[in-house]
Order: sequence, then structure tokens, then C-alpha cells
Amino acid sequence: MGIKTALSIPYAKFISRQIAKAASNPARAQRRVLRMLINTGKKTAFGRDHNFGHIHDYESFKSRVPVRDYEALKPYVDRSVAGELDVLWPGKPLYFCKTSGTTSGTKFIPITKNSMPNHIHSARNGLLSYIAETKQTGFVQGKMIFLQGSPKLNSLDSGVPYGRLSGIVANHVPTYLLKNRLPSFETNTIEDWETKVDAIVEETKDQNMTLISGIPSWVQMYFEKLIEVTGKETIKDIFPNFSLFVYGGVNYDPYRANFERLIGKSIPSIELYPASEGFIAYQDSQKEEGMLLVMNSGIYYEFIPADEYYKDNRTRLCLEDVKLGTQYAVILNTNAGLWGYDIGDTVKFVSLNPPRIKVTGRIKHFTSAFGEHVIGEEVEEAMRQTTQKFGLVVSEFHVAPQTNPETGLPYHEWLVEGDAIAFPDEAITFMDKLMQEQNVYYKDLLDGNILDRLKITALAPDSFNSYMKSKGKLGGQNKVPRLANDRKIADELIALQAAIPNN
Repeated sequence: MGIKTALSIPYAKFISRQIAKAASNPARAQRRVLRMLINTGKKTAFGRDHNFGHIHDYESFKSRVPVRDYEALKPYVDRSVAGELDVLWPGKPLYFCKTSGTTSGTKFIPITKNSMPNHIHSARNGLLSYIAETKQTGFVQGKMIFLQGSPKLNSLDSGVPYGRLSGIVANHVPTYLLKNRLPSFETNTIEDWETKVDAIVEETKDQNMTLISGIPSWVQMYFEKLIEVTGKETIKDIFPNFSLFVYGGVNYDPYRANFERLIGKSIPSIELYPASEGFIAYQDSQKEEGMLLVMNSGIYYEFIPADEYYKDNRTRLCLEDVKLGTQYAVILNTNAGLWGYDIGDTVKFVSLNPPRIKVTGRIKHFTSAFGEHVIGEEVEEAMRQTTQKFGLVVSEFHVAPQTNPETGLPYHEWLVEGDAIAFPDEAITFMDKLMQEQNVYYKDLLDGNILDRLKITALAPDSFNSYMKSKGKLGGQNKVPRLANDRKIADELIALQAAIPNN
């Protein structure tokens, strides 16, 4: 199948109808997935240890399978990494996805023959949904770039290959995309991110780029380098046929204004929600809010209300019991052999039929030095509205508490990197008002003279990249947390200012 057929309007409509059919009865789709997972899981060490033979429904499943993070599941993963068969899923994994954990060090997340299609088909379905709805196929005619990790994989002693998720997926790109896909394999295997971006710029600057995909912060770096190297004013001058931006990993809204300035026009976009543990959702409509949950691709979802997350007797819900607007921690059970697995993300539902979600942050990334529990969604919305209203350009920001100011009350410090950033006082007042409207606890602390209003600390260009480089995490899937409950990141960002050239 060629690219013009695989990404054609008739085929997109066909797949779109199949997607709509599965989404029309989410509860039934999820019950089928759970039955399949349990029946297959009976054949594993984990299934025997957790009495899968006596699981008949979701309630009996919950009673036997506790919620675990990676650290708690690690003894089973270690056995699988060592080469033992039938530990978490029958046979052995096809790959291990290597990620960095804050408490567990390096994590090895299994990907199986059964779970691999979830990663490939879900990304494809995001593109096909866009084509089916908009009838736009212009991006098919040109070159497509996917900013990702190295596709060169290593092997464990057991013989199972391992690498970054994007690198693993790069080895499974459909053949119909290979002719149009950039960068080359050789460029993609460059480990140093700055060297890699330079090589990608040289390889693509004279090409007819029509689709660009990646984490917004790293695509932004690529765009800035392109403009610097070519001497052009905007990306549309370099790539006049650029017509679709595909992204994931972070909320695009805080970057949107800067992207439109760099590109020189507004570009349609598709949001994806891929994770090492599974492809969870994708934007299926340009007209509707949120991303469609992938319900029939080997993942059974559970949700814990975020405000109960740290309680002993927290509520644990399946998809048919969730409500609109509530913040939930996401728990996965997958055909990669993850059971009751806490991925650490929070979402809220913006639609129940079909189920569409928005990613709202990380359950452990918040600012709550005084009990206010400010979350990612709140700061990103305040930043989005403020930059839009006052015409400000922000490329990156981080929020941390300042609990011991030299004078005055404690406050939330927003460390902001932008193009000649200068927040007028009325913009700061407006942003603080937005925060109070979204978070009543924050408002009460200001009204009670416990906290002062937020303050902006302007950072020099390249501050966040310099910070990530100092941690050996420049590029790939890595990103600076939007929020922290301490000043570790904030103080390091400030300390790095003196080391930035021309600062």
C-alpha cells in the first residue's frame, strides 16, 4: 500500500467509521479488553500470584490486583529483564523501553508483540481522523519529519532489544512512509541532541517539508536553528507547504503564540498522548475539545480521583464510572504485562460519549507549600490567557514557591524564558487573578495575607536548554517539570544564568 492510498480520504473515512463504532459503546469495549487481559494473564507468574483464575469482573479484579508504581512492580520486571519467560505476559517481551525514573533510576517498560500495534496504529489513526474530518491530504505530497530518539537499539543479556520509545517505534514506521520520512537513519542515530538538530537542519532546510512532529520545546529549538542557518524570517519562508504539526508530551497552548511567530502563520495541529506504557489517546477532531481515549487496543483503564490519591481508602474507578471535569490519576492494565500500573499522569474528561480527555499534569508535580495544591492545568491556562491578552511571547516557564523571601510575604515565583520578555504590572495582576479564579485555596491564602501575589523572574534565552544539558537530558522525550513543590529546579535555573554566554 502506497502513501497516497494509506493516507487517502476513502481509507481515512473507512478507519474513522471503525473508530466511531468502537467509541459508541466505551463500557462494552473496555469489558472486552479486561476479559482478554485476564484470560491471557492466567498463563503468567503474575496471574498465578494474583489468582487470575478467580477474577470474573472488575470488582474481583480490583480485590486481587493492587495499584502499583514501577518500584512495586520492579521485582516482576527484573525477572523478565533477566530472561525468565511468562512473567508478566506470555513469552518474553519484544522490546524493553528504557526510561529515566526519579525514584527507581533507569526503568525498563516491556513492549510485547501484542502491544506494539497499539503504538503504531494509534498514531496512524490520529492522522486518518484528521484526513477524514478535514479532507486535507496536502501533507502527504511532501516530506515528513519526526523529531525522536535514536532508532539504534541495544540488547540485554537475555537478547531482548531495548531503547527509547520513539527509537523503538522508529523501527516500525510503515513502509508507505519511509520514502517521505526524514531525517535519515544516520542522522537519527546521533546521540548528542545539539549535534543532531544541526544535522537535521542541514538535511531538511532545502526539502519540501509538509508535516513536522515532535515535543513542542524541541521542535521550537529546531525552528529557531532553521531560521538562524537560512537567514529567513519565518518557517513559512523556508517550508511554504508546511501544513500540519503533530505533537505530544506537553501542552501546546503555552507554546502556541511563539510557534505562530516563528512559523509566520497558524498551522493545524494534532495532539497525541503516547507513553512508554501504551498509546493512550489522540486528537480525533479539529472541532471537538480533547483527545479520544484508545479503548479497544489492549489497554484497560482505571482512574483514581486526584484529591483522593494519597488516601488509604482511595476510590478506584473504571471508565464507565468517571465524571466530567474531575481530575483523575491514570492507572493502566495492558497487553504488555502492566497490571494496576500507576503512570503518574492526571487527566480530566471533557466528553464521556465518546470518552475524550485532556492531560492536566503529573500527580506529583504541583506547588503546595501552603496547602494550595496548584496544578499544571491551572498555571498553563493562566499563562495562555495572559500571553494572548498582552501579546507576550513565552518559550518556557517553571513555577516554584519562594518560602523565604528577603522581604515581604512568601509567593509563587514564575521563572519565565521568552523573547525580550517583559511582563507589565497589569499582566502580572491579570495572571494572578486568573490563578485565584481557578484555585480557591490560592485565593484564600492571598486574602488572608499568607501569600503575596505571584512574581515573575525573567530568564535569559536558552536557560531551560542549558539546564537540561547540565542534567544530560537535552532532547528526546525529556522536559522540565512545569511545577515543583521545592526550589531545587528554580535555584539551579537562576544559578545557571551567569554561565550563559552574553548574559
